[in-house]
Amino acid sequence: MNYADYVSGTSKEWIITNGLGGYASSTVIGANTRKYHGLLIASLNPPVERKVLLSSLDEELILGKDIYKLAVHKYPDIVYPNGNEFLEKFNTEPYPAFIYNAGGMNIKKQVLMIHGENTTIMKYEISNPSGKKGVFRLLPLVNNRSIHHVSSANRLFFIQEASAKGTVLSSLGTSFRINSNIPYEADEHWYHNFEYEVELSRGYPYREDNFNPGYFDLKIDGTDNSCFLIASTEPEKKWDMQKVDELFANEEKRKKELVDGKLIDENEDIFFQKLLIAGDSFIVNRRSTSSKSIIAGYHWFGDWGRDTMISLPGLTLVTGRFSDARSILSTFAASCKDGLIPNNFPENASHSPLYNTVDASLWFVHAVGRYLDYTGDVEFTEKLWPTVENILDNYRTDTSFSIRMDDDGLIEHAGQLTWMDAKIGDWEITPRSGKTCEINALWYNALMQASKIGEHLGMDTSMFLEIAGLTKESYREKFWNKENDCIYDCISGSAEEHWKDASIRPNQIFAVSLPNTMLSHEMEKSIVDVVTKELLTPYGLRTLSPLDSKYKGKYEGNTETRDSAYHNGTVWPWLLGPYITAYRKVYQDIPGLKDNLKTFLNGIKEHIDEAGIGSISEVFDGDKPHNPGGCVSQAWSVAEITRSYIEDILL
Repeated sequence: MNYADYVSGTSKEWIITNGLGGYASSTVIGANTRKYHGLLIASLNPPVERKVLLSSLDEELILGKDIYKLAVHKYPDIVYPNGNEFLEKFNTEPYPAFIYNAGGMNIKKQVLMIHGENTTIMKYEISNPSGKKGVFRLLPLVNNRSIHHVSSANRLFFIQEASAKGTVLSSLGTSFRINSNIPYEADEHWYHNFEYEVELSRGYPYREDNFNPGYFDLKIDGTDNSCFLIASTEPEKKWDMQKVDELFANEEKRKKELVDGKLIDENEDIFFQKLLIAGDSFIVNRRSTSSKSIIAGYHWFGDWGRDTMISLPGLTLVTGRFSDARSILSTFAASCKDGLIPNNFPENASHSPLYNTVDASLWFVHAVGRYLDYTGDVEFTEKLWPTVENILDNYRTDTSFSIRMDDDGLIEHAGQLTWMDAKIGDWEITPRSGKTCEINALWYNALMQASKIGEHLGMDTSMFLEIAGLTKESYREKFWNKENDCIYDCISGSAEEHWKDASIRPNQIFAVSLPNTMLSHEMEKSIVDVVTKELLTPYGLRTLSPLDSKYKGKYEGNTETRDSAYHNGTVWPWLLGPYITAYRKVYQDIPGLKDNLKTFLNGIKEHIDEAGIGSISEVFDGDKPHNPGGCVSQAWSVAEITRSYIEDILL
């Protein structure tokens, strides 16, 4: 990679996380192109209330009259300084590392977040083969704002308490410290008009100011040198290089333990390891429930019920993280209301959860069933049984958002409650009120899962089986589209005029991939063939056939243009998981099946080292070359690829 090329150097991003919802992230050349980038994004009420505190560091190597600036910033009409010209190498494992060559010296910078703390450490090792003397200067650029906004000098004020080796900065009720093992000098300045180009392209505010409270100086005495800088919201500690080295070693050991004992195929180690490590980044502590949850995606999502339940098998069950699975299921079960688990927990932890989802609760029942399959843990499953019953009973009789079972055994609901929920003002971009194909596939699956769970617990589940029989009969009769040899995406509800939406969308794949399904083998095979022909790409499934007049092949531009394409052609990699499962199911007898399945992941295997390095993006363009977009690291993208890779290919 040519790091000296600014455009190329800002096309790839790195991110490390701390298990609290906090993170550190930037591009591989250190230029922040998003308002979400920074070296310390602290989660003050895990996993939400995330704030940018340390935005970046300016590093300067001062050798007499020569000054080598290693930072990279974008200002109006100019990139300055151009420290990427000195960058020789960047890698992400076991932690982000930048190797610079400037003034005849080699400077290695490594970045670490302490797991379970809002603490970021930057460690520097300077090799000085020519014995030069000078100064290595670190200038922190700080802020204090929500990750979702930008700030300016006229709206932000810092109080500084400087000491010999650092400073404590306070602003708007938030305090954090910056410390080092080298001397600190307070010298306050504002840096104005940073530009975040990705925000500009997405139609958001993109300029802001950052505050520089002072600088740290390392005296280079003609030999090799090292130093560190720590930014943290945690109570003050005593730091030295030995302690810092131990923390780096501990994190390397922790990542190694995520992989140890889980490798199945030695020839697939590298890709599999990357999936396991990426998956770990989404599992976080939730302070409000004193339990675990799953962040839906970085940089900007919180924990969403639908995303969490879809992601749970791939992040916790196939990886053997059963304790985390129990904690996550408990988190959402405790917040179940009228048969609905939360659609999401808001960014402000003092606000109530939102429940506007029809599928999250059905995915919850599915996750409980899969947990029992993997663990045989009847004791814990019994604790969740009241929630399972509550969900099915409320769906059967009537709950919020017009979610109810019709006389035909099918679930109907209001609009904007499925995962295709984009909306601009009053415009429902993908209107799907009525009876949708995947919701009723999930409903049948939930009834059958509950019957199985209840049998283990000695419960009478005959009513669930009776409803499931009615649902199956109605589904086959009303959803099958003979003209297209697949199923309708959505049909009218009981109180509406009779209509059927024949749009070719990926939602029908769940009628094949779920553990309990209602269609014949011939029907299921036909669905897979239609999806393969019209929706499959190297990176996932399109959300709408390109042959449809509503199809939009590019996910780009401002909020309105992106949202209008979000579920109308945009590719979602998480859908590769159910697709692979469905393909294996209907073509299980063909020779070389697993080799065929592996080819479906070739694009993802390449992508995992692009965009958000070491992870999988949220979406891709429907049109070639299928550029990635949305979040650079998405939980269900990683989770469903991991699940299907293990269950359908490796095992």
